[in-house]
Amino acid sequence: MAIIYSYPDATSVTSGNKIIGTQTDPTTEENKTVQFTIAQVAAFANTSPGYTAYTALVTQAGTAAPTALVLTNTIGGTLTWARTSAGVYTITSGTALFTVDKTWMTIGLQNSGTTVPIVRTSDTQITVTTSANDDRITNVSFELRVYA
Repeated sequence: MAIIYSYPDATSVTSGNKIIGTQTDPTTEENKTVQFTIAQVAAFANTSPGYTAYTALVTQAGTAAPTALVLTNTIGGTLTWARTSAGVYTITSGTALFTVDKTWMTIGLQNSGTTVPIVRTSDTQITVTTSANDDRITNVSFELRVYA
């Protein structure tokens, strides 16, 4: 069994080390003290949320394409932001990532405090519109999820 104070840092822990826990018998509902390996606890804790995600803080100024400070990207591939006309921007993937009926998107409020329409245009493109005006997106949160 592992003695927690014997580890100077997390790199000393191995998957075979054990920790003490409580397990409830489903029939008798009695609790008993058992030992679990680190690997058993990790397998239980590391469950997938069922989707991949892309989150970013987005800013657009003048006639430039929006820029994205990417916070996380587990979706795979590179997403490219572009300006197609005043207040209309696209997010494009080189591969078909935006599956129909499995793609969910949200974007924060624009500077005027109104909502920003965002639409899955195809399997490779998403369109964001800001009332036909540029300079409306400043450090706005954007999240895209694709469910399995």
